[in-house]
Amino acid sequence: MKRTYVFFAVLLTALAVSSVAFANEGGAHHALFTAANLKDYGLRLLNFAIFAWLLYKFAGAKVKDFFVGRRDGIKHDLDDLQARQVEAEKKLKEVETSIANMAQEKKQILDDAKAQGEAIKAAIIEKAKHDAAALTEQARRTASNEAQAAVKTIRAEMADMVIAAAEKIVAEKLSAQDHDKLVDDYLTKVVLN
Repeated sequence: MKRTYVFFAVLLTALAVSSVAFANEGGAHHALFTAANLKDYGLRLLNFAIFAWLLYKFAGAKVKDFFVGRRDGIKHDLDDLQARQVEAEKKLKEVETSIANMAQEKKQILDDAKAQGEAIKAAIIEKAKHDAAALTEQARRTASNEAQAAVKTIRAEMADMVIAAAEKIVAEKLSAQDHDKLVDDYLTKVVLN
C-alpha cells in the first residue's frame, strides 16, 4: 500500500513540474501563476487524480494479479525447466552408462557364446569318440562271433567229412562179424554208464 502512495506522489510531482515547463513555454511576459492557469491546472490535476483513482479501484487488483500471476508463471516455468534439465542430465548419464556397458555386455555375450560353442564341440567330439569305440567293439564282437560260427561250421563239416571217410574206411576194412561186435560193445558201454 505504501508503494502505491509513493507512486502517486512521484506521478503528481512529475505532472506539476511538467505543467510548469509547459506554462513557461508561452513566453516570459505571461504570469506564471495566474488565477486562470491555476484553476485550469487544478482541474487537470483533479481530472487526472480521479482517472488514476478509478483505474486503481477497478483495474488495480486485476493488473496486480496479472503481473503477480505472470511472475509466478515465469518462476514456475523456470523451476520446471530446471527440473527437466536435471532429469535430462540424469537420463543422459544413464544412456552414456548403458552405452559404456553395452560394449562390455557385447564382449560378455560373445565370450559366453564362444564358451558354449566350445562345450558343445567338446561334447560332440566326446560322443563321436564314444560312438566310434562302441562301433569298434561291436564290430570286433561281430567278427569274433562270425569267426567262431565259421569255425564251428567248418568243424561240423570236417566232422561230417571225417565220419563219412571213417565209415567208408571202416566199411571197407570191417567185416560183418566185426561190425556186430563193435555195436554190442558200444551198447554195453552205453547201458553200463
